[in-house]
Amino acid sequence: MCGIVGFTGNRNASSVLLDGLKKLEYRGYDSAGIAVSGEQGIQMDKTCGAINKLVEKTNDGATLEGKAGIGHTRWATHGAPTDENAHPHLNKDESFAIVHNGIIENYSQLREELREFGYEFQSETDTEVIVHLLDHYYTGDFRIAVMKTIARLEGSYALGVLCAEHPGEIYAVRENAPLILGVGVEENYFASDVTALVANTKNVIYLEDGQFAHITADDISVFNAVGSQVEANITRIAWDIEAAEKGGYDHFMLKEIIEQPNAIKATIEPRIQNDEIVLDDLAFGANELKKINKIVITACGSAYYAGCQGKYIIEELCKIPVEMDLASELRYRNPLIDENTLLIAVSQSGETADTIAAMKECKARGATVLSIVNVVGSTIAKLSDYVIYTWAGPEIAVATTKGYTTQVATIDLLAVYMAKQLETISDERYVELIHSIRQMPALVQRSIDLNTNIHEVAKQYAQKDSIFFIGRYSDYAVSLEGSLKLKEISYIHSEAYPAGELKHGTIALIEDERLVIALACHERLFDKMMSNIKEVKARGACVLGVALEDNREIFKEADHVIAVPNIDPLFVPIAEIIPLQLFSYYVALENGCDIDKPKNLAKSVTVE
Repeated sequence: MCGIVGFTGNRNASSVLLDGLKKLEYRGYDSAGIAVSGEQGIQMDKTCGAINKLVEKTNDGATLEGKAGIGHTRWATHGAPTDENAHPHLNKDESFAIVHNGIIENYSQLREELREFGYEFQSETDTEVIVHLLDHYYTGDFRIAVMKTIARLEGSYALGVLCAEHPGEIYAVRENAPLILGVGVEENYFASDVTALVANTKNVIYLEDGQFAHITADDISVFNAVGSQVEANITRIAWDIEAAEKGGYDHFMLKEIIEQPNAIKATIEPRIQNDEIVLDDLAFGANELKKINKIVITACGSAYYAGCQGKYIIEELCKIPVEMDLASELRYRNPLIDENTLLIAVSQSGETADTIAAMKECKARGATVLSIVNVVGSTIAKLSDYVIYTWAGPEIAVATTKGYTTQVATIDLLAVYMAKQLETISDERYVELIHSIRQMPALVQRSIDLNTNIHEVAKQYAQKDSIFFIGRYSDYAVSLEGSLKLKEISYIHSEAYPAGELKHGTIALIEDERLVIALACHERLFDKMMSNIKEVKARGACVLGVALEDNREIFKEADHVIAVPNIDPLFVPIAEIIPLQLFSYYVALENGCDIDKPKNLAKSVTVE
């Protein structure tokens, strides 16, 4: 969940590292640091807090001179956010520096072993054992020391390593954590994410688990775990640096909310050709699908809620039972999964640790694995039998918006595609559904346009200390994501409940002026929802209703109303979440929260 970056070339490394860390700050912002190697050996500076503090402390990198370096922005796992626990970490004589993303599971054992050899520890981190192992194994050969060190490590790690005796050289290592190499002209790089690279190069190498790379200004050599050199394939990044900049918006989150019509268009448009859904990455057809007797969708966080939405449409159209399973739970139980199970794994980053572990468990039981991810070359994509990329582009705000809606759009495409293959819908219905899918970008834009007053609504409820969301059927799935978005960025306690469950305990929490956000866009159940709204109103609640734009009945009970454009009922949720994202954004704005970097959260969850 941390971010690491490295550079070697013919210019001062510090400014390059700081610029890269700014692009990676969404991965962690408890502390930051850089180390460079040059004529003076290894120089390092680090500080607790945001990267801007490090920029000020180093005079934008001017105080550290060297042409090769490594940097780190931290999301704390082992040890509190302090200067001592910040990365990089040095050995005693400052001949090695290291940055690390991940968790070393056997660090306690290694720590005790190293103490017996006389090593002293300055931090509480698991990372510090690595730099002392490097020191212990080094006899003049940098590569051998790296190989012997990583052979001792258990867990997940992406590493960047400097050695004072080898200026201009960096080693980068990957094991169960994202790491990408950037290929430049007379300079080369590594980073946790392409966002830190695209300002300098669009040519990248995706390291595989178990590989490490030797990087100089003129060359990148990739090796496997036993030290044999392997061929490195260079991939061209499709988007440019403007996609990772704010573009005049106050926050990345607002920019990414407004980008959703275009993001969804990029997801669906290439996959509808001549009125047919074409999924080039999906090589199985009717014969393979008919062998599937159960679908399991697994994910974490917002991706899980996108999957919850998918359960409704897949069961409705394909007539196959769908189970939802949180990856963090699935990986630790004995799931009833076999060769007739299709596992759909959903992840924005493609590096979610729990989802990767759940996939491996299900693959071992014979399941076919299809993943829905945004990041090309990610671990989840590589582990899958089939992958569908969402093509959402970079998402910088920690709280996902367009990442979530493009996942929902992809699942919608997949559901209609499978239903056609299985012949569970008529040709006429297939044509109707494709027509509705094509309307999605315009309808999402209309959902934004219909709610220009959402900031004023948010002002009225920004000071609430507890907010409830209720809904039925697919509205309930949307309410889960709406509630998560609110609590993530505003820190207001928020919970989502199936509206029919109010009377089974939740209604005890409804009192005067309690805000209840009632989602009532599923027309078949609208009358049921009105009954639930009346129940909470009778107990003094304020109600913010969410309903289709031509629905006037909702005004009879709701204090305020959010309008959602009309579309095929199966696809209403993708337009329904948009104003709830905006509501959360403006509530957080009113409360002065750090919207793009909410406390204790990070973008890519690469640890358990």
